[in-house]
Amino acid sequence: MRRLAGLLVVPLLLLSTAACGDSGSDSAEMKNGAPAITKGAKFGETPTLAKGAGTPPKELKVVTISEGDGPALKKGDIAQVNYLGQVWDGKEPFDQSFGKDKPFDVTIGAGQVIKGWDQGLEGKKVGSRLELVIPPDLGYGEQGSGDKIKANATLVFVVDIVKATTVPVSATGKEVPQADAALPKVGTNTDGKEVSVTVPKDGAAPTKLVSNYVLEGDGAVVKDTDSVVVKFHGKTWKDDKTFESTYTSDQSVTWPLAELSVKGLKDGIVGKKAGSRILLVIPPDQGFGDKEQGTIPANSTLVFSLDILAVV
Repeated sequence: MRRLAGLLVVPLLLLSTAACGDSGSDSAEMKNGAPAITKGAKFGETPTLAKGAGTPPKELKVVTISEGDGPALKKGDIAQVNYLGQVWDGKEPFDQSFGKDKPFDVTIGAGQVIKGWDQGLEGKKVGSRLELVIPPDLGYGEQGSGDKIKANATLVFVVDIVKATTVPVSATGKEVPQADAALPKVGTNTDGKEVSVTVPKDGAAPTKLVSNYVLEGDGAVVKDTDSVVVKFHGKTWKDDKTFESTYTSDQSVTWPLAELSVKGLKDGIVGKKAGSRILLVIPPDQGFGDKEQGTIPANSTLVFSLDILAVV
């Protein structure tokens, strides 16, 4: 089973100050040692890139095309970016977000993207346009990726940093009494460490979706078109057994709700406030139904403690 933290389809891209390579000489094809932007050079414009000339740099090269005046990206921030990616010796992009409905979300320093991105974006300001030249060892290496990125390819990206969101370590809202003994109890710690979830030993699981505040935040009400940044601890009701917890990796997860495949998760989050911790009890017909999912048996009722850390 794909882990719940990765239920969503992600761009081809997915999977510390940057060092600079040889600056090289400028030409019609090259500028500052990187392939030249031949059209759409300004922030926000859809760029086109020239084919790289000569031997590509062996180290990560980061060229600031234009510097923004926003805050600098730091580890743990959620950055929203637009990008175009092309191989060094290619003439056409292999992937891009320019011209699509919304920017791409990336958590800085979380290892969710190729290493060249994590290293190249950290410390750069919101509003900046960058060009990244990424050697194979910080890209897809000897494996390559699909038909468009061959083994040992050097990658070139134009990246616009559109927005950044600082993500808290925990929900910190007002504590709401958990008075129903028939429902699981959720921990109320706000230190960013594992949140306990205790399933009742007796009694039947609810047959309808439960979505209750444990800590009620004061942020924006989540809409079904939003992307949310969450941490969670998930268990199966029947055996009170953890099937996944993001706290083990100390990382948040970003879910575009329009793409979330588990109905009960989406329905339970929509309408709640950012900054909150909620208890979710999801019956099988709103979870995975009669399909086994890895360690989750078929017809399982799912129980979540879920922190809605931010809306992006």
